[in-house]
Amino acid sequence: MWALIKHPVFGRLFSAQVMALLSTGLLTVALGLLAFDLAGASAGAVLGTAYAIKMLAYVGLSPIAGALVAHLPRRPVLIGADLVRAAVALSLPFITEIWQIYLAIFLLQTASATFTPTFQATIPDVLPDEDDYSRALSLSRLAYDLENLISPALAGVLLLVMSYHWLFGGTVIGFLISALLIFGTTLPTRRPTKDRPFRNRLTRGIRIYLATPRLRGLLALTLTGAAASAFVIVNTVVVVRSGFDGTDGDVAIALACFGGGSMIAALALPGLLKRLSDRPVMLSGACLLTLLMLSQAVVAPGWPMFLILWALTGVGYATTLTPQGRLLRRSAHAEDRPAVFTAQFALSHACWLITYPLAGQAMTAWGMGPTLGILGVLGAMGVALALKLWPEGDPVVIPHTHDDLPADHPHLQKDGHAHAHAFIIDDEHHAWPTHG
Repeated sequence: MWALIKHPVFGRLFSAQVMALLSTGLLTVALGLLAFDLAGASAGAVLGTAYAIKMLAYVGLSPIAGALVAHLPRRPVLIGADLVRAAVALSLPFITEIWQIYLAIFLLQTASATFTPTFQATIPDVLPDEDDYSRALSLSRLAYDLENLISPALAGVLLLVMSYHWLFGGTVIGFLISALLIFGTTLPTRRPTKDRPFRNRLTRGIRIYLATPRLRGLLALTLTGAAASAFVIVNTVVVVRSGFDGTDGDVAIALACFGGGSMIAALALPGLLKRLSDRPVMLSGACLLTLLMLSQAVVAPGWPMFLILWALTGVGYATTLTPQGRLLRRSAHAEDRPAVFTAQFALSHACWLITYPLAGQAMTAWGMGPTLGILGVLGAMGVALALKLWPEGDPVVIPHTHDDLPADHPHLQKDGHAHAHAFIIDDEHHAWPTHG
């Protein structure tokens, strides 16, 4: 897996991702402490609202941004988004009002709504081999976990010698280094696509996504992952500072436990996915998350057990969501891949749009136990929907017929009216076969 870092293109993209996420991790810790300073015990509600605004930007703007940049070169799009994020982060140390937090989050995540799907859709073109891509997904998961492990640890050290306001400077530096790394990288050109109307480009990814059973199941599992992670992200600072009377450093330790568990799972997944298919692996992770939430709703843990449970939550979270790129790649042609990745980005963040404010407001109103009970029930609903929507077995090659195409259509010239091949929703295949 680590040999991929030597890849001339992926290695630089991975380094850019690491730098951007290190800075995002510092931003997460600093925003939590800023919210606690401005709102006290109501910081959970403030952060829940802030992250809901973030999700609104992701859900509402990512399909529009994806359609607008669909024909633009990838490198300028990625660099431009990084520079915008750096410029917004530069203003964060000067925030003195809660509404300013909301505005900064919206502007920052508007740029991220352009950057992230474009970045994710580039990796399959850089690494066409499926095993290499699976390993790249695990490395990418590790990079995301730096936000929950190395960044909080680094923040904890920095907080010993400086105010948390200076952590925002690290965010700016990370985005600038990310932009420089991408600037020095030659990315694959976008594959030629049909000239489609803007409205078609805007909705194509979501139409393909929702017409594919395995992706509908992925969306349900994302709801479970969002329920668990929303509580961790929104309420860790409140639980540690108010519930355990902890310090800023204890907040960093708790977040590091969550990230450490996620990293352990990410390291194990490439080997595990060679022996098992994606569905049972992802379902097992979602079941673990649900059990962890419901158990803590009944029994409040002490500090050592709390850290263990946070680490196990990280394991379940990574197991549930790390393989998602494999499903997206399998479910779209190369020309439609950016649109499908954008659809996953928007629809998955719609799940967090539900769970972030729910986690924050419920914690403020009722406390830790009832909040985890509500989120645990939501997680169980996600597992039940995935079992129903994502058929067991999930064959790639599916026999089907084409009653909707004329006999002389080029797609039918080779194999005839009834045939079997790897089934993907596209211009010739509008609906998933249900009867073979």
